[in-house]
Amino acid sequence: MDTAPAADQASLGTKVRSATRWSLINTMVMRLGNFATGIVLVRYVLDPAAWGVYGVAQTVLMVLLSANELGVTLAVVRWEGDVRRFAPTVLTLSALSSGLLYLSLFAAAPAVAALLGSTEATAVLRVMCVCLVLDGLSQVPAGVLTREFRQGRRMIIDALNFVVSTSVTLVLALKGWGAMSFACGAVAGNLVALAGCSLAAPGMLRFGWDTAQARALLRFGLPLAGASMLALAVVNADAMIVGAVLGNVALGFYMLAFNMAGWPVRVISETARRVSFAGFSRLADDPKALSQGFAGALGVLMTATVPACVLLGALAGPLVELVYGARWRPAAEALPWLMALGLARIAAELTYDCLVAIGRRRSLLLIQGLWLVTLVPVLVLAARSGGIGTVAAGHVLVAGVVVLPVFVVALRRGGIAARALVRVCVRPVVGGAVMGVVLVLSRQWLGERLVALCATSVIGLACYGVCVLPGRRLVRGALPRLRRGRAEKREGAAPAAPAAPAVPAVPAVPAQKQPATPAPER
Repeated sequence: MDTAPAADQASLGTKVRSATRWSLINTMVMRLGNFATGIVLVRYVLDPAAWGVYGVAQTVLMVLLSANELGVTLAVVRWEGDVRRFAPTVLTLSALSSGLLYLSLFAAAPAVAALLGSTEATAVLRVMCVCLVLDGLSQVPAGVLTREFRQGRRMIIDALNFVVSTSVTLVLALKGWGAMSFACGAVAGNLVALAGCSLAAPGMLRFGWDTAQARALLRFGLPLAGASMLALAVVNADAMIVGAVLGNVALGFYMLAFNMAGWPVRVISETARRVSFAGFSRLADDPKALSQGFAGALGVLMTATVPACVLLGALAGPLVELVYGARWRPAAEALPWLMALGLARIAAELTYDCLVAIGRRRSLLLIQGLWLVTLVPVLVLAARSGGIGTVAAGHVLVAGVVVLPVFVVALRRGGIAARALVRVCVRPVVGGAVMGVVLVLSRQWLGERLVALCATSVIGLACYGVCVLPGRRLVRGALPRLRRGRAEKREGAAPAAPAAPAVPAVPAVPAQKQPATPAPER
């Protein structure tokens, strides 16, 4: 009698596991490809000024991509029923909004570029933001691929996008096109992605209109689009301010440092968030289990991330020079502070997942607003009174003094005690401090040659291990608990969400919203 539902649940579980594996492989391959391409371009082709011009265009594009289709294409993934019934209206809304947004940006490009301190970025902005229109057109077929867990096909599309965009960028960069090579590469890659999505999800590029559906889609999507834009404004405010106040060269150095600081954040945080949201959702009805699960997960993430962040921060100068070359060493001024910010971002993202799981979406929106309102004046003051290091320090100050304490208060209201959080973070923080001191002293004693840096790193990691080893029970106990919650969540999940689902107020930007270009990934 229950054989059919059980079979459906097993089938769904199989699809989710397969999609997760393909998504993880896709993410890792694209990260490594972008990293390698970035090294080639930065070390041998582009100078800091060209990198900064590109950074201005990329920053504007990423913010606009968060809302270019008014949030309505998420309905393709979340709404139940036959997607072909409402997909034409979604495509029409997406194409209209992205087209109007591009026309507005085309007209305003000189003013936007001047506001961000890079008048030469005007042409790059106008070309690169053609991706807004291409992205708006591709969202419906791409959403169908996500809805049906076809991540294997998505990986092929992303790989083709990467190969084409990287090839065009490299060829034009070597011919001296500078920042414009990135813009042309991004457009070429997105054209390929649009063609690939339309072939992988045939019949999804059909325009149509239904007024009742359009109203429902806008009610569903506009809050998400606004919240996504707010979240990305927080992430990209520093780049905009550095470019406007300190200029292209400083922005180029800052973007490089921000990109390096994101290495451990992206690898560790993205991996953890594949488990955390589903696990917290399952534990949401049991406050004690939720508190233990969150504290344990935070302990695991901190234990894994602190050594990577301390290593990059303490050896910032020689590592930047080793990877990118001596002319990029000024980027090391901001890197130690941005590594500290990376730790704060990992804690904030885990907290985000937990608060969404327990239904505190309004708190998230208010915290994001507070973060942005507090951050902008601090960064402006920091940029005017110092350099990129001062800006990065201001970022850390706002995150540590304002944002993280507010997150802790929100967690306490959700039933998670602050004392438990402090307990799991003490050993990683103390171990990181000891490791930092050892790295600095060893570097002064052994020097900055490659062999010396390797020896210094091994010594520092050994000292960190000694400090955190007594807390290994926290690491052992947390992930199994969250994995059990995730498995139970999958077993009880329905294949699709209700027609008007409750969705996070500040959603993470879907992977398809980010063009696969060999660029600093913010």
